[in-house]
Amino acid sequence: MRIEKLRQTFAIDTVLVHFPLHPETPAEGSSLAEMYAARGADPEAMYARMKGLMDAEGLRYGRRTHTYNSRLAQELGKWADTQPGGAALHEALYRAYFVEARNIGDPEVLVEIASSVGLPDAEARAVLAERRFKDAVDADWAKSHRYGVTGVPTFVAGRNGVVGAQPYEVLEQLLDKAGAPRRE
Repeated sequence: MRIEKLRQTFAIDTVLVHFPLHPETPAEGSSLAEMYAARGADPEAMYARMKGLMDAEGLRYGRRTHTYNSRLAQELGKWADTQPGGAALHEALYRAYFVEARNIGDPEVLVEIASSVGLPDAEARAVLAERRFKDAVDADWAKSHRYGVTGVPTFVAGRNGVVGAQPYEVLEQLLDKAGAPRRE
């Protein structure tokens, strides 16, 4: 994957900053067919495009019929980042949403996913119920807004950024421009 290759090439730390992609989506989700129809887009063409992009990255991508609100998943991800082994949650959330088409807006689904990567389910449930990381995600959303983020993924280094699935060379140029040190 491109990010892993960048970490091997450059002495960098990567930080995940959350972005409010479709925050208006209700907890039960929304139909992708309806969403695409409202935009005048063809659902099959959109699926084929995304599948091609994911295949090029070596990522699995399933066929989804709904989109779900990711706010609680983002809050759980912020908490997971504070836990030993918590980084595994991000891959599990990706798989649950993009491969298995699960509702990552459902707290019970999120607790199950957290537990599947070894995080304590009772604590995950409390984090979600008490919204312990709401402020941290609000801060990420504000930061994304200040940066002018309009889509995901967005890569930022220094004062520059690029939006969307970019070729490795574009990301390498971004880091060079920001003065990121190369590993020897």
